Amino acid sequence: MKVHEYQARDILRSYGIPVPPGEVVTSIDQAAQAYKKVVAEAGLGERGLAVVKAQVHAGGRGKAGFVKLVRSAQEAEDAARFMLTNKMVSVQTGPEGLQVTKLLVAAGVDIAHEYYLAITTDRKSRRNVLIASAEGGVEIETVAHKNPEAIIKTPLHPLTGLQSHQARTIAYRLGFKGKQINQAVKVMTGLAKAFVDKDCTIAEINPLVLTPATADNPEGQVLAIDAKFNFDDNGLMRHKDIQELFDPTEENPAELQARKFDLSYIALDGNIGCLVNGAGLAMATMDVIKLEGGEPANFLDVGGSASEEAVTEAFRIILSDARVKGIMVNIFGGIMDCAVIAAGIVNAAKQIGFKVPLVVRLEGSNVDAGREILRKAAGELPTLQAATDLGDAARKVCGAVG
Repeated sequence: MKVHEYQARDILRSYGIPVPPGEVVTSIDQAAQAYKKVVAEAGLGERGLAVVKAQVHAGGRGKAGFVKLVRSAQEAEDAARFMLTNKMVSVQTGPEGLQVTKLLVAAGVDIAHEYYLAITTDRKSRRNVLIASAEGGVEIETVAHKNPEAIIKTPLHPLTGLQSHQARTIAYRLGFKGKQINQAVKVMTGLAKAFVDKDCTIAEINPLVLTPATADNPEGQVLAIDAKFNFDDNGLMRHKDIQELFDPTEENPAELQARKFDLSYIALDGNIGCLVNGAGLAMATMDVIKLEGGEPANFLDVGGSASEEAVTEAFRIILSDARVKGIMVNIFGGIMDCAVIAAGIVNAAKQIGFKVPLVVRLEGSNVDAGREILRKAAGELPTLQAATDLGDAARKVCGAVG
């Protein structure tokens, strides 16, 4: 599960990590008032610097024109008008873009230096790892590719987590000095605690910034300007506060519908719908479709004991994608009875009314009875074809959709 930047900033603040003042707005006329409030709270004066940011679950906002610096209430209103009346199109949204419904208006900050800070799990070592760099900002991926030496990686102890001495060592390596070090340590330890407490899969601050020296802060301030949190869905039952941050408008409607029936569904870009029982088998099915020259339209795992209701809903979800020109069903009956599954597939297909090719491959427990059910249903379902094995099914469905 993902959350918006403004929600991530609230989480950081709750763990004692300093974040500039910010306000969320959902309409154009709220932007001017939000600007006045955040610059006043930050003590920036009438024409203080603020930033207006689109709140969407996609990157590339700045290059798409959906992050704008403003110095007046009118400029904040103009920025809000542009963002709320245009779709954001970036490298991560695709050409169709995303509709923006929420904006963050935040106080601007003078920046002396930008850093990158994140915690995630290293699957290779099976430990959480803190990742830091003195070359933070929007091009951190480029830094990791072209200058990997600039990336600091520190594995964390499974029980004790990030220790203060580790954080101080990282702060020194990043170039912090004097009182800046304690500030950086506080940010790192707070982020590490949040990562574990909230069952995160990633907790990221980019950029973490150092402000220029001022009379009030002669060594500058270490502040979190932007943040990203992803959470382990399997741990959400422990965190009602995080569940409440879920924004359904940012999710694929078909994927939301699938969750209601305990179906694992992920939309892809192809034109061959897949209905499979078992995640590994679903991956293999997509691979074989690709091998035969086709393009999968989705990943869909109906689980090991799918009911007829779940199979019917799975078909509805697949066919809700207008790009789907054919469907391949691949069922292995281990615990499941192939005859029961075949009857469910036939009944679901009759109920929905298929107009696209439907290729079904069954294998496993009571498979002969299942195949007989499919054979008898062929007269009522003219688009239905039975396949003898996985390769045969992939060839048939790829041939049917051209």
